[in-house]
Amino acid sequence: MNAQNVEGCKVIGHSTKPKPLTWKQSFLWLALAVACFHAAYTSIHVPAAGLMIVGYALALTQLPNQPNVRRAFYFGLATGFLCYAPQLWFFFKIFNVAAIVLWLLLAFWVGLFTAIVCGSIRRWGLHRAVWLIPVVWTGLEYFRSELYYLKFSWLNIGYALPPIFSFLGAGMYGCGFVIFAMVTVLLYYRTSLITFLSTKMSPVERILLAIVIFVLFLVLLPGFASAKSRPRVSLSLVGVQLEFPQAAVLPKMLNLAFAQHTNADIFVLSEYTLDGPVPEPLKAWCRAHSRVLVVGGKDPVGTNHYCNTAFVVGTNGEIVFQQGKCVPIQFFNDGLPARSQKVWDSPWGRIGFCVCYDLSYTRVTDELVGQGAQLLIVPTMDVEDWSRHEHELHTRVAPVRAAEYGIPIFRLASSGISQAVAANSEVIAEAPMPGTGNFLVAKLWLPSHASLPRDRWLAPLCTGITAAVTALLLFLTWRNRQPSSPNVARVRPEALHAGNPAEH
Repeated sequence: MNAQNVEGCKVIGHSTKPKPLTWKQSFLWLALAVACFHAAYTSIHVPAAGLMIVGYALALTQLPNQPNVRRAFYFGLATGFLCYAPQLWFFFKIFNVAAIVLWLLLAFWVGLFTAIVCGSIRRWGLHRAVWLIPVVWTGLEYFRSELYYLKFSWLNIGYALPPIFSFLGAGMYGCGFVIFAMVTVLLYYRTSLITFLSTKMSPVERILLAIVIFVLFLVLLPGFASAKSRPRVSLSLVGVQLEFPQAAVLPKMLNLAFAQHTNADIFVLSEYTLDGPVPEPLKAWCRAHSRVLVVGGKDPVGTNHYCNTAFVVGTNGEIVFQQGKCVPIQFFNDGLPARSQKVWDSPWGRIGFCVCYDLSYTRVTDELVGQGAQLLIVPTMDVEDWSRHEHELHTRVAPVRAAEYGIPIFRLASSGISQAVAANSEVIAEAPMPGTGNFLVAKLWLPSHASLPRDRWLAPLCTGITAAVTALLLFLTWRNRQPSSPNVARVRPEALHAGNPAEH
C-alpha cells in the first residue's frame, strides 16, 4: 500500500494512520449506526430487514478513527446507549431508575470496542491493526454475552440476522465475526483484495493474514450433518400458556387441551407454573391419561432456598426427570443455579431442557447438544406486563439456536409468544401474546444427531486475543507515561555557546 492509493492517510513505514474524523463526520457515523441497528431489530416480521445490521457494523468500524482513545470511547458509548436503551425500554418497568445503569453497562462494551481499535490503529498503524477489528468485536461480544456476571446476549448481531446465516455453520458469534471482517475489507481494501495481497508485508503480517483467511474459511464452510439423511422420530407436543395460575385450574386446562389433542405425547406448562414441587393432582392426571407432563416449579434446597426447575412427570405419575435453571436472572429471586446438566433419555430420543433464560446462553445449550440432545424443551416465564417488544425480542433466540445445532425447539411461554421451531429454524407454530389459556400445538421431527457450530472455538480465541491486546495497550501507555531516566546526561548552559569560533 502506498501514499497514492490511501486517501487521507499518513504513511509510516508499512503502516498507515487514517485521518481522524471531524466532529460532524463522527456524529454522522453515529447516526448511521443507530438507525441501522433499530431498523434491523424493529422489523421483526420482515427477516430481510435484519441485513441492515451490516450498516451498523460499517459505522462502528469507522467510529474508531478519532484523534484519541478517549474520544473514540465516548462515541462508542453514546452509540451503544442510543442503540440499547430504546430496544430495552422495558428494563425501566422492571428495574426503575437502575435501568439507566444497565443500559450504560451494555453500551460500555461498544465503547470499549471503539477504544481498543482506535488505540491499536494509533499505535501500530492501520495496516498492522486493521485485522483486529473482527477479532476484538467477536471477543467482546462473547465475553459480555457468556462469561461475566452480568452476561446478556440479546441484541447481538447474530440475533438480528435471518437465522439461515447461523444454519450455514457460522454460529451467532461467527456471524458477527464474518460481518465485521467483510466490512473491514470493503472499507480499507476496497480497491480489491488482490491489491491488498500484493502490498509489501512483513512475515508476521503475512502469517496473521493467513490465519484470518483460514478462520474465515472454516467459519463459512457450511456444515452438513450426516444425521440429515438418517431416519427421524416424530413427537407431538401441546403447550398451555398460563401465567401464575391457581393450582386448581391446572387439571381443568390440561383436560381441555387433551380433549382437543388426544394424540399428543407430551404436554408442557411454563416456568413457575407451580410455587413448589409437583402436586398430587398433576401426577394423578398423568396416570389417568397416560401422558407425559413437563411443568415448571420450585425444587426446595434446604429450608430457605430452591432451584427453579423443569419437572418431567411420567405416565406412571412419578417424576422421571428434572433439570434446574443454570443461569438465574440477575437481581431477581430466581433460585440457585443448577448443580449439573443432563439430558433425558425419553422414549422418543434424548431431550434437553432449558429453563427460560438458559436458552440465551450457548455455554448452556452447547452442553446439552454435546450430550446428544435431539430436542430442546424450554418452559419460559415472560410476564405480560414487560411489553410486547420484550416478548418479540425473546422470540429471536429459539430460531437461531435451532439453526446453529440443527435440532427442533419447543418454547412454551407463560403469556406468549410461544414457539415451535423446526430443525431448519422455521417457526412452524406460534401462540400469541397476550394469550393466557392459548395452546401451542406442534409435531416436531427429531434428528438422530446434532453438532456444534464452528464459532464455538473461534469466539473464546477472539476473547483471549482481545484481552492480550488490551493488556499490551495498557502496558505501553503506562510505560510511555513514566518519567525519563535520571541517568540521561544534562546539557551544560556553556555548551550551548561552544563550537566553531567562526560561528560567533
